Amino acid sequence: MPITFEPIGTIYTSFKTKDGMPIQSNGAKGLEGQIIVKDEFIPGLTDLDGFSHILLIYHFHKSIGFELQPIPFLDDKKRGVFATRAPKRPNSIGISVVRLLRIEKNILYIENVDMLDETPLLDIKPYIPDFDMHITEKNGWIENKTDKLNKSKSDRRFE
Repeated sequence: MPITFEPIGTIYTSFKTKDGMPIQSNGAKGLEGQIIVKDEFIPGLTDLDGFSHILLIYHFHKSIGFELQPIPFLDDKKRGVFATRAPKRPNSIGISVVRLLRIEKNILYIENVDMLDETPLLDIKPYIPDFDMHITEKNGWIENKTDKLNKSKSDRRFE
């Protein structure tokens, strides 16, 4: 049974191509963008300005097809797609936690953007540390690799 989503808005960033783009929002410190939310969804933004960070759920609109065992960023071995955050997925859905700087009517000013310009936005949720942060016992293949995050940028491996 097909599932259809309608974007609630569009994310605008300075990244016109995937090359050189940050691979996670924590690797995009200080990089600003904007979200323009469709007018009919403006009432849904009420109270969002009380949160410093928001969770964006969006469509990888430039991703075509998928790989079940991609070589992810920060590694040189094939991994199962569900053990990665690779953009070529069976359902091209991305998530990022960004800093919310301010809201002006239907424009959200955000920071720490790691997505392409004109990315279709599917949903916004408040980032709530008490709900969203978990102490983990295992970090799989990524263990001891996150120190490369700020130096790693997107490349052509997912075209």
